[in-house]
Amino acid sequence: MPKVQVNGIDLFYDIKGEGEPLLLIAGFSCDHTYWSLLMPSLVNQYQVIRLDNRGMGQTSAPDYPHSILQMASDTAALLDHIGIKKLHLAGHSMGGQIAQELALAHPEKVQSLILLSTLAKGDALFNSVIETWGILLPTIELELYEKLVLPWIFTDAFYSIPGMIEMIIKMAINYPFLPTPQALYHQSQAIIASDTKDRLQNIHCPTLVVVAKQDILTPIKFSEELATGIPNAELLVLDSGGHGLLIESPETVASEILQFLSNLHVN
Repeated sequence: MPKVQVNGIDLFYDIKGEGEPLLLIAGFSCDHTYWSLLMPSLVNQYQVIRLDNRGMGQTSAPDYPHSILQMASDTAALLDHIGIKKLHLAGHSMGGQIAQELALAHPEKVQSLILLSTLAKGDALFNSVIETWGILLPTIELELYEKLVLPWIFTDAFYSIPGMIEMIIKMAINYPFLPTPQALYHQSQAIIASDTKDRLQNIHCPTLVVVAKQDILTPIKFSEELATGIPNAELLVLDSGGHGLLIESPETVASEILQFLSNLHVN
């Protein structure tokens, strides 16, 4: 699978399927594989592009601070490299923050925007949680780290599935491309510093804002703020699932994405 040198890093990306291009950007501590459960549905109709943000997965990163805007710049450079002039754009959590900055900096590249479980600006509780996640790993083992993080990601219903959380933790521990503690710290600081609240009105492409009703990390109020601030944005609140809706409710999320994109052609 290919890499490209952009902005001083080796950036990993993956392209599958045919049709109009659809770019998927993952969130904190995650790489392109976080979208895997949606891929069978999406690649049937779209050319799906995924990437590893700097310091995650198979993408390198220098050990110094970077911003959400920097990661958006990385993404724009990737699009230029592979020759994609305009696409549909979806981002989950931190990926949604990156997607907002990309849409603001390069409106000519973004045909439509899908913001999943994300925000314009964090509140005190959110920032405290993310700051803790960014500094915790060097002090504890990865298994305990996962046990502390996952309750913010998944619902009680997901926890109630026998063996599910144990399987998630085992997969995380054994994953061959784990981020370094330094990479997690820099990413957490970028998330906390990000703020598009006063610029949302400058996003003019058709936008779908999606959040699950039981999301306690990026609660509904964050998505309401996005949908109110972005002209022509549509808010969709899913009845089930939490912040990890790409894992917990992949069929529902894929279906809603495809329906939104299909409606663009109808309208």
